[in-house]
Amino acid sequence: REIGFAAPAWLSVLALLPLVWWLRRRRRPAAVRYARVDLLVRGPRSGAFLRRLRATLRTLAVVAAAFALARPQSGARADSARGEGIDIMLVLDISSSMLAEDFQPLNRLSVAKERLKAFIRGRKDDRIGLISFAGEALTQVPLTVDYPVLLSAVDNVEAGTGQLEDGTAIGTAIATAANRLRAASGRSRVMMLLTDGESNRGAVDPRAAAQAAAAFDVRIYSIGVGSEGTAPIPVSRGVFGLRYENRAVRIDEGLLEDIARFTGGRYFRARDAAALQHVYEQIDQLERSPTRVARYRPFVDEFRWPLALALVAIALELAVLAWRSPVP
Repeated sequence: REIGFAAPAWLSVLALLPLVWWLRRRRRPAAVRYARVDLLVRGPRSGAFLRRLRATLRTLAVVAAAFALARPQSGARADSARGEGIDIMLVLDISSSMLAEDFQPLNRLSVAKERLKAFIRGRKDDRIGLISFAGEALTQVPLTVDYPVLLSAVDNVEAGTGQLEDGTAIGTAIATAANRLRAASGRSRVMMLLTDGESNRGAVDPRAAAQAAAAFDVRIYSIGVGSEGTAPIPVSRGVFGLRYENRAVRIDEGLLEDIARFTGGRYFRARDAAALQHVYEQIDQLERSPTRVARYRPFVDEFRWPLALALVAIALELAVLAWRSPVP
């Protein structure tokens, strides 16, 4: 693991050690330090070993303390790694019709979210973002490789909450996603558009938005989700829970096919949960192109080891002093 220092200025203390050693060698004791007869009998060199031991322990304590104060850290860095990935914007319809329960036992949005999360978990080096839309479009997560944040955002997306005006603004959603993708660093830019309805909101024409996306080299994979005919949709909440009405299901497949064709993508139709899973598996086989990905590794403080060494050295020096001190 790579080692760095959070406060490297403390290491400058080590530069003073040679000066201290030089001054110590020049200094000569003026008198005998211990008034003990046994030391006088042994001669002036009798305590030399212990003095050198104490000096060594003191030096070791200073060095270890300097390293501890410099706060050594391991693994704390941001890597810019080269991987085989693409830039993907997930564009998810959250209009109230996505609450239709024709994907029993779940509604369309719940199934779409589960399949989206499975798709995200299967990617590795791709930068992925999330846009939700109804009558308006909202960027939930810009392009990122922080997949846990992205998965949490998908979990939190809900339909019919009033966060966005209801409706289906496909053109606005495409324009918002294309604007996010046009400055992407990778050569491969992909938009995955999932909707269950017809474009009935927004000032941007969906076909014009798709042509603009194509000018930015954005490929759109459009997905029409939902069964045919009618589907039960919650319309109100009463004392006995949600009240449902069977309403007609209408998907503008011609529009979704044009959007995909203008950009060199493909249109998919998913009438049930299994078909939607198959769609994502197909898109998962997209070609990959080199991109640069920033990965952040959390740091680990390693100051405890040099601090422990400094404390041990100090304790040993104190033990030597106590052992050699005269007993009164």
